[in-house]
Amino acid sequence: MRMQGKIGLVTGGASGMGLAFARRLAQEGAKIYFTDVNESGGKKAEDEMRRTGLSVTFLSHDVALEADWLRVLEHIRASEGRLDVLVNNAGIVMSHNIENCTAEDFDKVLNVNLKSAFLGCKHGLALMKENGGSIINMSSITAICGEPAALAYSASKAGVRFLSKSVALHCAEKGYAIRVNSLHPGYIDTPLLSGAPSRLSEAEALTVRSRIGGEIPFKRRGTPDEVAGAVLYLASDDSVYVTGSELVVDGGYACH
Repeated sequence: MRMQGKIGLVTGGASGMGLAFARRLAQEGAKIYFTDVNESGGKKAEDEMRRTGLSVTFLSHDVALEADWLRVLEHIRASEGRLDVLVNNAGIVMSHNIENCTAEDFDKVLNVNLKSAFLGCKHGLALMKENGGSIINMSSITAICGEPAALAYSASKAGVRFLSKSVALHCAEKGYAIRVNSLHPGYIDTPLLSGAPSRLSEAEALTVRSRIGGEIPFKRRGTPDEVAGAVLYLASDDSVYVTGSELVVDGGYACH
């Protein structure tokens, strides 16, 4: 198994892609801690995975709060003594454009999507730099192509894209043997996408869905399990010479 003996942390792991990532890494032999603000969903996911024999532990965690990061990482340090893989996955989506996005909307999205990746990288390094490892920061295809109906989300994920490069260079210069890469999913069927709060009119939302559907060369949205394969690659030693890179998993959407 490709992750045997590894210790991993996946944020936003109660559902959607985060749950798929936690499950896939655990299936490959890793001991996984996964976190979420959704405590009931996290506990349910923990129970379901444990019943199949997977080594997983759920921890409640608001990724926008530095104190929560320190608490979660201290728990892992006390229990395991190290961290090999960090997947900064937690995020939110709000549908709005430059004219109807409020300052409050913008701040909320950047706090959860970008600030959380900063906090995870900053404090995760302390547990990783002695033994090395892999940090995977979830960005998005919207950080490459842009999306007029997801202003703050696009901005936050573009920030994650270049935060990852900066941290990758820092780790290389310090000789930490920590790989840092960004992963850019396209339009994936998850609760995050289908349940996103919207300030768009019904007509605007319909136009966006129609446009997106017509621009995916594979003619369908992706699944969380399809993205999980890319996470496994970046988490495992198969990507030992890969850092500062952008891995796109989008059914060809970025080709436009």
